[in-house]
Amino acid sequence: MFTHLSDLDLRLIRVFLAIVDAGGISSAQATLNVGQSTISTQLATLETRLGYRLCERGRGGFALTSRGEQFVDACRTLLAAVDTFDSTARNVGKKLVGTLTLGMIGNTPVSANARISEAIARFRQRDESVRLSVLVRSPGELEQMLLAGRIQMAIGYFWHRVPSLEYAEIFTEDQLAYCGRTHPLFARAGGISLDEAAEHAWAWRSYPLPEAGALTPRSIGAVADNMEAVAMLVLSGQHLGYLPEHFAAPYVNDGSLAALDPRTMRYRVAFHMVTRADRARGSRAAKNDIVDAFIEDMTAAHSV
Repeated sequence: MFTHLSDLDLRLIRVFLAIVDAGGISSAQATLNVGQSTISTQLATLETRLGYRLCERGRGGFALTSRGEQFVDACRTLLAAVDTFDSTARNVGKKLVGTLTLGMIGNTPVSANARISEAIARFRQRDESVRLSVLVRSPGELEQMLLAGRIQMAIGYFWHRVPSLEYAEIFTEDQLAYCGRTHPLFARAGGISLDEAAEHAWAWRSYPLPEAGALTPRSIGAVADNMEAVAMLVLSGQHLGYLPEHFAAPYVNDGSLAALDPRTMRYRVAFHMVTRADRARGSRAAKNDIVDAFIEDMTAAHSV
């Protein structure tokens, strides 16, 4: 068992996490750029230092033990603290020092990305030394990561409201109904009535879309949890479906998709900037000057 933490222990912990993230010793070779036997020796050394087995490895595959699973969480917490300390020590005197992790959903509009980029540019003009990390996940995953403290802000479309999170609208996105080139309605697209469209099979999202309201189709032949999958179903010519106008534009331009009727089959969704509600209420435990500063810059960028 560790009696004190050394530089060697930190190196062994990083090796262990690389193995976990890669899903096994063999797969971690490319990440660590060392041979399998060396990695195995380092893992065994760490287990000896701890006094218990972290994982099972062999012909049955790689799997963490129950203690190994708990140790992974402890390691990630430790290394995050080490990184924060390192950044703070190197930047004593800076007003904002630390890490800001943003979570986003995929395929946000180009104009929205430009505003977020502008917010980042504003933030970088501050007296700061902040390590910025951006990751892409589904809306549900982003909310869970916020609640767990793994990210400090999420940006995207969220169809429900978690009471302990705060949602601030920052921009909207138009969704139009489309058909593929081989669909029977393609030749007359642009003037298709709601009643006629209702007679055909639709691809729909697997989560609620309250904004769609009465536009929700009666005949749903396929469901998907992201716009890329909906686009694939619509492009097949076997389903109608709603897609963000900006996302569908390249397919419309090359003749692969056509809007059924942009005047009647359209709805708008709001994108939100989401943070923990206890931060907004001034909780000392949740107070984060870095997040507050970035919120100011996001608000300024989206008010132009």
